[in-house]
Amino acid sequence: MLNIGCHLSISKGYENMGKEALKIAANTFQFFTRNPRGGKIKDLNVEDINNLLEIMKKNQFAKILAHAPYTMNLCSDKEDIREFAKNMMKEDLDRMEYLPGNMYNFHPGSHVGQGVEKGIEYIVKALNEVLTKTQSTTVLLETMAGKGTEIGRNFEELKTIIDKVNLKEKLGVCLDTCHINDAGYDISDIDKVLNEFDKIIGLEYLKAIHLNDSMNELGSHKDRHQKIGEGTIGITNFEKIINHPVLRDLPFYLETPNDLTGYAKEINLLRNLYKS
Repeated sequence: MLNIGCHLSISKGYENMGKEALKIAANTFQFFTRNPRGGKIKDLNVEDINNLLEIMKKNQFAKILAHAPYTMNLCSDKEDIREFAKNMMKEDLDRMEYLPGNMYNFHPGSHVGQGVEKGIEYIVKALNEVLTKTQSTTVLLETMAGKGTEIGRNFEELKTIIDKVNLKEKLGVCLDTCHINDAGYDISDIDKVLNEFDKIIGLEYLKAIHLNDSMNELGSHKDRHQKIGEGTIGITNFEKIINHPVLRDLPFYLETPNDLTGYAKEINLLRNLYKS
């Protein structure tokens, strides 16, 4: 079965996200842990979370993916921002234990002129302080497009982070198709991309896919998502991706510029292209 969903809003609660996923024939989904631009997390509602867990169990959902706010920068040049980001991640991961065994994705951050080496040093320091042996949540580093001073623009940068984290068994990678296209990885040769990923990072760390077309050409370093089949990656390549033997059993999360109706159409399209 194709494990696919889209980005849903937590504003109406956990149970509602599960119900919305079912309405569009999704069997997983992604959500921001709080406002994507940062801010205070909603009060914990354990009953609401348990209702979602029941929906997931009854409908055989794949793992769901929580997404950290875009403003969470673990490698800022300002100590107070780094500390705020670290505390935000810790709070999010504590909350995720009410949804045991799922995943938490974050953008590695922007070094804002300090340089990649210094930025990675700060990211590693935060992860080594936040990750615990007892957590059931897998924390995913997202592949980035290389816009500005983003860290994670290539597989080597993610590998360096993983290598320096003590509890690396708690880590994984979320591969974003738009981002790696914009970073310069040619998805039309998906075997070559995956071989490179395996050689540098290791396929055992590949845990999830953000399935997005791109508005930009290969290597543009711009990060503009497009609807599936309407961008420069194209529907033929998405058919290859969802059916690739290395990828086909992973969870796929749509982050395309869509409303719920649009996501339903994309999910239907991709399910029809999936070879069971």
